[in-house]
Amino acid sequence: MTDDVQSAFIDIPGVRNFRDAGGVGALRRGVLFRSGSFHTLTPEGALRLKALGLRTVIDLRGVEELEAFADRLHGLDHESLHLPTLPADRQDTTHPWPEDQAELYPFMAATAGRSLVAAIRRLGTPGTLSAVVHCAVGKDRTGLTIAVVQSLLGASEADVTADYLLSNTGLGLLDGPTPYIDETGAERISRPISAELLASSFAWIHDHHGSLPAYLRAHGATDADFDALRANLSA
Repeated sequence: MTDDVQSAFIDIPGVRNFRDAGGVGALRRGVLFRSGSFHTLTPEGALRLKALGLRTVIDLRGVEELEAFADRLHGLDHESLHLPTLPADRQDTTHPWPEDQAELYPFMAATAGRSLVAAIRRLGTPGTLSAVVHCAVGKDRTGLTIAVVQSLLGASEADVTADYLLSNTGLGLLDGPTPYIDETGAERISRPISAELLASSFAWIHDHHGSLPAYLRAHGATDADFDALRANLSA
């Protein structure tokens, strides 16, 4: 990653942690962005998104989050895809979301396969770009999804990790955890991320499938999907 990493951030009023995912591996700049949700997007923010040529938003949140914190549009006419990373209900008794970060990242790897493949297919489709991938704050679910895309485009583990860790800066987590209100109205704690967390997702993938491509193929991806992704996003 040769560019100043801070240059990745873009000021979109009402959207947290918005930045360009490009400049990592072969992923070119100006076509794939990452962020928190659009539920507090302002009219000025919408104008700036329009200036970026926004055509697609991939929302990784669950149904309850969408209902409680719906994205604002302010006249934007992009296509929105709902591709939840985690099981639909945070409190699902069969697959409850882990509260502990160290447990969450392997859990995401175990549950995100279909979402990741669907995102890869969409991002490889002509006419999709520019696109934004977001979850609630653009840190964990978005972090894994973008890391997978960057990895498929030849980025090194070090560069993928460095980009992932920028969320600590984008969310003001460099000094430690901060409280937030979730979709149920409960107060929770947003915690800083670490290289070890992302590595644990990829470790789960490699332990269970041998490689990232094999993991994605197990969830329906094909070599044609990988080729299309590279053709659409590569510099």
